[in-house]
Amino acid sequence: MITLTVNGTPHDLDIDPSMPLLYALRNHLELNGAKFGCGMGQCGACTVIVDQEPVFSCQFPAAAAQGRKVRTIEGLGTAEHPGPLQKAFIDKQAAQCGYCIAGMVMRAQALLDRNSSPSEEEIRAHMQPNLCRCGTHMRILAAIADAATAMRAAGATNGETVAATGAAK
Repeated sequence: MITLTVNGTPHDLDIDPSMPLLYALRNHLELNGAKFGCGMGQCGACTVIVDQEPVFSCQFPAAAAQGRKVRTIEGLGTAEHPGPLQKAFIDKQAAQCGYCIAGMVMRAQALLDRNSSPSEEEIRAHMQPNLCRCGTHMRILAAIADAATAMRAAGATNGETVAATGAAK
């Protein structure tokens, strides 16, 4: 039995501790935002945040997340009330097929949690491990820059997410 705290909620799971976090999230918690892409930590479709760091959940054992804070795309907002980064991705039409987008958003969120004013070079370097086969990289970069500006304007500080209501969590 391991306990995972995902999006602020603890969950007791009777799973093999070596199970990749991706499968614990998808198969046991029904959080399907993170996707299986390559299974080798080379594409980023499975990216989630563990204690402020983006990780490839397909390669991250669930037991390694015990006692740590896991954030998934589902913890950033909803379809009705997207978070600022999600809204920027929508506004910039950063998704084409959409398969990579949850991982892209989570990697970008980890950057914005640490650096509220990243340069274009910092954004590019941080996003480098995640791949988009549709080629919307320029829109993704623009969405991240726009979200950083919106979050600063709304008064978010590093480590906070501004909900659609504008209140810091």
